[in-house]
Amino acid sequence: MSLSKLCYTMCLLAFFPVYFVVAAPSESTAKRTEVWEPIPRSVAIGQQGIPTDAIIIFNGNSFDALKHEDSSSVSWELQNGIMTVKPSSGDIVTRASFCDAQFHVEWRVPMSRYGDSNQHWGNSGLKIQERYEIQILHSVDNPTYVNGQAGAIYKQYAPLVNASLDAGEWQTYDIIFTAPRFDEHKVLTSPAFITLFHNGVLVQNHVEVKGTTKNVGDPSYTAHGCAPLIIQEHTASVSFRNIWARKL
Repeated sequence: MSLSKLCYTMCLLAFFPVYFVVAAPSESTAKRTEVWEPIPRSVAIGQQGIPTDAIIIFNGNSFDALKHEDSSSVSWELQNGIMTVKPSSGDIVTRASFCDAQFHVEWRVPMSRYGDSNQHWGNSGLKIQERYEIQILHSVDNPTYVNGQAGAIYKQYAPLVNASLDAGEWQTYDIIFTAPRFDEHKVLTSPAFITLFHNGVLVQNHVEVKGTTKNVGDPSYTAHGCAPLIIQEHTASVSFRNIWARKL
């Protein structure tokens, strides 16, 4: 094509653009991205909003799914479907062990503190796999270090917001936990992750757990497998009800 013809063609395209019609994808093309199997199993929602595949940890009737860390029977108070920490009795632990899991816990802090520190008002915690603690504390007008208030991954992450209710009111934690992975040489290959909703509000968004939560010292990982959930006794008379878990 000569230079003059090329210039003429380009001018025509500039003033009279060519429109291309793209054909709708054929049915066979659409089906290529459809996935039909495996079919997700059905899970119904039972009484008190508990999924039918949940493991009941505490439903207000007994301590059958729980024990003290020394394997003795739970000595906490059980009254009117509510269990309450018995000070100085020790932590309690689930009989079941968990890897990846969903947890639902309802808790209530008492109306007063037991000591001078703000950490002494409703202090308890949930130690997932016996190591990774989500703090329980009265956190309305009760200043403390922010990675130690309610909704914190203890000494690692402050909550995104403070969704706490006042003392004496029932509160909820809904937790999604991804367990850490270790190889055959006990070397960490993937850390733990936690997502936490406090009273329905997202306060921890898939945060990477840095290791075992500690009051003193830096967190670190030690290889382990599936492990129980610990409910901490920290002197305060914190109450609990409606605790369940789902293995993921």
